[in-house]
Amino acid sequence: MTRQPAVARRAEQLLGAAVVSTSPVAGGDTSTATKIRLSDGSLVLMKALSPARDDFVAAEARGLRWLEESGAVKVPEVLAAEPDCLVLRWVDPGRPNAETAEELGRSLAGLHSAPVSGFGAEKDGFIGRLPMPNKPADSWAEFYAVRRLLPYLKAARDRGNIDAAGAERVEQVVGKLTSLIPEEPPALLHGDLWNGNVLWDRSGDAWLIDPAAYAGHREVDLAMLALFGLPHLERMMAAYEDATPLAEGWEDRQGLHQLFPLLVHAAMFGGGYGARASTVAARYL
Repeated sequence: MTRQPAVARRAEQLLGAAVVSTSPVAGGDTSTATKIRLSDGSLVLMKALSPARDDFVAAEARGLRWLEESGAVKVPEVLAAEPDCLVLRWVDPGRPNAETAEELGRSLAGLHSAPVSGFGAEKDGFIGRLPMPNKPADSWAEFYAVRRLLPYLKAARDRGNIDAAGAERVEQVVGKLTSLIPEEPPALLHGDLWNGNVLWDRSGDAWLIDPAAYAGHREVDLAMLALFGLPHLERMMAAYEDATPLAEGWEDRQGLHQLFPLLVHAAMFGGGYGARASTVAARYL
């Protein structure tokens, strides 16, 4: 067993329990993760940030608690949230199966049915390391345009990660959103729901991690899962639709709601994401 002294001391300060061992956890690009065994045999995950970012940690903790309050999905318990770190109850990773993927579909339907007051959130958040504006808007078309597509289009364009023609196509789509997306009540979203943020435990059950939670259009979460792939996605979607059917034509609208994560990735990573956003936008012109 190993024990990283600085990590162990911080965990003991926050949790009031002795640390037996620590081990690094791979993955993630926003923090350094460590698996910690406590003296009572329980396991926790510490996500440490350097330099400390109170707003960043607070946003993730707030999102996890918001999802937990819905009672619909499994999320790791928040044990401590400080500017320099977030401590969560450990979830032993496993593998998904078709039956638990169906259960995830029903759980997401329940999450998206949780009562919310309007599009947006009380406070701004983050997606990856990028700030994510959440100021409420009166309609999804307005919110999606001014809080999601246009800010990340600007960031991608400023960094040279989408060309002028592609940016123009996205702006043209923004002008058509009211006619392209049917109105729906706001839904509580995970907000960054790609395969890497679905953690399957040893029983095959799905836990949602690293949220960027806000109230939006439920097709956004589902479109992001489709964009980056999910094991047994078809079974998951069938169970979701059995629980809460989607508006007609949702498959054709997936690209519209994939523009958001594509532009975020273009802003953060460059590569071909800007070109992909341009290609997707062209479908709706």
